Amino acid sequence: MAQQLVDAGAPGVIVRVDDGHGRPVEIAEQAPWAAKDQRLKVGDEFRMGSNTKTMMATIVLQLVAEGRLALTDPVEKWLPGQVPNGRAITLRMLLNHTSGLFDYTEDPALVPSILGKDPHRWTSSELLAVGVTHPPLFAPGTQWSYSNTDYAAVGAVLERVTGTSLADLIRDRIARPLGLKHTYLATDGSWHGAYARGYEPDSAHMPAGVPAAFQDVSGVDRDGHVNVSGNDPSWGGAAGAVVSTAQDWSRFYTALMSGRLLPAAQLAELRSTVPMDPGNPVNGPGSGLGIETGTTPCGTIWAHDGGITGYSSVNLTDSTGSRTATVLVSTEFLFEFGADAKLVAADQALQTATICAMFGKAAPAAPAAQATTQAH
Repeated sequence: MAQQLVDAGAPGVIVRVDDGHGRPVEIAEQAPWAAKDQRLKVGDEFRMGSNTKTMMATIVLQLVAEGRLALTDPVEKWLPGQVPNGRAITLRMLLNHTSGLFDYTEDPALVPSILGKDPHRWTSSELLAVGVTHPPLFAPGTQWSYSNTDYAAVGAVLERVTGTSLADLIRDRIARPLGLKHTYLATDGSWHGAYARGYEPDSAHMPAGVPAAFQDVSGVDRDGHVNVSGNDPSWGGAAGAVVSTAQDWSRFYTALMSGRLLPAAQLAELRSTVPMDPGNPVNGPGSGLGIETGTTPCGTIWAHDGGITGYSSVNLTDSTGSRTATVLVSTEFLFEFGADAKLVAADQALQTATICAMFGKAAPAAPAAQATTQAH
């Protein structure tokens, strides 16, 4: 099915499935034109977008376990004057997207960075400032709405409390202890090891379904596409700038869900969820702290997905971390804006098959709705 996604228009696809029994299944497929730039391998580094949030939430919970933070802390305590109504917004609300803060990536000020046209290196505080210039979407704690601004605030809090950069926190608290040699927070457009090239269609081939403001992406031209892998992703910050590999993320999820990274009390907090779908609050997907859960035809998953220019990803696990799976696709805008129905359908079919393979089951014959997050 990975090849079917390539046939539908994906430049490249990496799939890794570990059902907890025997050797993991690893697949890498790519379009012939993309192979002119690089032969894609399953161990290539990949921009993980919003999967970053799971690592940031983990670090917050580690600090909670150490008594340096509390989930009930108001944002105002750590970022005085930086967030309107900050006394009513708690760290928990940031982590599970119930703060009501506007998503900074929806602000036109970020478009040049998203397109690779602005070399500005955004700080957590700057990204937070962009988000809070907009009115809140709702009163804190009353609803759920995915917001990257929540994690810009989390990043600013982590930097304030620890006096350490986010990149160093990822390195020292997650990557080094777990031996993740290809996992780091990107602070510029460079890579540490062999990496997957990411692409978007060039302006002549960008579908009409992609908004006009996102039609012209900067990068290196390649066969009707633009290679964006040299662009600076640091505008993702605490919300989306981590680079990793399928194998590294599997190791992270196993350590996280098995309790190696967090004490039992904090792991329970991570898994404490709020409804994401107001129309289905009981059986619909739930948002935990930096991770989401949902039911699928083959089992209950814990997961997150990510999208950052040129790169789409979804990482999945079971409740124990003994089963893990990853699907990486080296393009993003066509998914983000739903601009290519054939590509989106092929991706959903691959995700369904991957989830079922993770549980050691056959995928259902009919397409199934995905339980993973729709927001990047």
